[in-house]
Amino acid sequence: MQIEVNRQLPVPLARQIYQAVVDRIQSNLLEEGTRLPSVRILSKQIGVSLMTVVQAYNELEQDGFIERIQGKGTFVQKNKQGGTTDRQESPYDWQLSVPDYLPRAQFSRYYQLSARFEFFSSTIDPGLLPNRYLEKEIQRILSQEPRILSTYGDVQGDPVLRTELAGYLRESKISTTSDEILVTNGTQQGIDLVARTFVGPGDIVFTEAPTYPAAIDVFRWRGATILPVPVDEHGMRVDMLAALCEKYKPKLIYTMPTFQNPTGTVMSAQRRRQLLDIAYETQCLVLEDDPWSEIHFGKQPPPSLKSMDSLGHVIYLKGLSKILAPGCRVGVLAASGTVFHRLVAAKGNTDLGSPMLTQKAVLPLLHSDRMRNHVKKLRIALQLRRDLMIDLLSVHMPKDVNWLIPQGGVNLWLALPVQIDTEDFLGYARNYQITFLPGAACYPIESKHHFLRLSFSYLNEKEIEEGIKELGKATQSFIKATAAYRKAPIV
Repeated sequence: MQIEVNRQLPVPLARQIYQAVVDRIQSNLLEEGTRLPSVRILSKQIGVSLMTVVQAYNELEQDGFIERIQGKGTFVQKNKQGGTTDRQESPYDWQLSVPDYLPRAQFSRYYQLSARFEFFSSTIDPGLLPNRYLEKEIQRILSQEPRILSTYGDVQGDPVLRTELAGYLRESKISTTSDEILVTNGTQQGIDLVARTFVGPGDIVFTEAPTYPAAIDVFRWRGATILPVPVDEHGMRVDMLAALCEKYKPKLIYTMPTFQNPTGTVMSAQRRRQLLDIAYETQCLVLEDDPWSEIHFGKQPPPSLKSMDSLGHVIYLKGLSKILAPGCRVGVLAASGTVFHRLVAAKGNTDLGSPMLTQKAVLPLLHSDRMRNHVKKLRIALQLRRDLMIDLLSVHMPKDVNWLIPQGGVNLWLALPVQIDTEDFLGYARNYQITFLPGAACYPIESKHHFLRLSFSYLNEKEIEEGIKELGKATQSFIKATAAYRKAPIV
């Protein structure tokens, strides 16, 4: 088990060890029943004192993540309500001796959970997407260009598509050209390319807290030290970011300024300018992730950071497939100077270029009346679903549950009573055929466990109505069960 600690961080070493083990458990990288290294062995591996590991193990045991059995060792335990699970020996147990470098992979495991009411999925209901149009386009492309499946495309992306994408971004006042556009397999690949190219062990990466869990997974995998910056109703607290930059020099600032995931907040124009000033002063990169700026329910959000950047600090990501066809996995990366050229090289090392068929399929939609009409209808449909979900939550959820009302995007961020751990609640809610994203997955360190994210974009109105009613029942029941458990006498 490879655990890296950073003595320069304000986080105690014992807490860093605790978080590293919890990340692996919650990512299913350490399965229930897995035997952990002894205190003595782990202290030697990490290079810390015996008492530091003892303190970390004590906290893990207290929080129900591990159990220590006299004479046998220390084992992973996911059942926080107590009790042990006998684990049968497996012919694959030898694999535990093979070290890996995956410190965390939480987000992907939630995709494996299926339920009737999937509030986890922040993707668009397929019924709202131009599926028939894309189907006809793909058939037309295959009939006119049958060799498209048997040839590689340009590493940077289809030149015609890049030209259209540059024009599409210019409509948002992002001054760019086709030579500064890189087509990616979704924004997730864009995040990964930036991390592979510019982030290494020990580098400081600032993220919002909470933030997109899959980005945390990528930065952790690269060995980065992630420092969280709180989010309020106006986005990232750039005053706290500035204070942190006085102590720690960042390599990268990762932000979703427009309809932030998971909170749905919008960074004010003033804070955007302040963030850029910080980037210029510290000479760091800014990774701007912008998946939902088209989906606004009132006035348009402030201009993107990329549109305000004149010195090439901002790397801009947009996932077009989110609002057109998630299965196409077409993302856009825009950057300038040698930063861009290095990212193109990284893309070539990764996959030699994105599939041409899907690039050609989305091409006719860009800059067309069909695209504008589609986005307009999508805004209306999603706003109706947001309003419906908020009305239903007001009726069916306990009074001490609160939420933010987003002015765009696809997610609601809920706060349950502080004694509730939404990771535990997720297991309970699945009995009601419900999934959601537990808030703890959205924090790189010092997780807040009583938050959860609900997405209103994937289910239709009838499913939202039925699902929120069930969620209300599950929440009320779980809060009562938790209170009863806490009051039960210790025997």
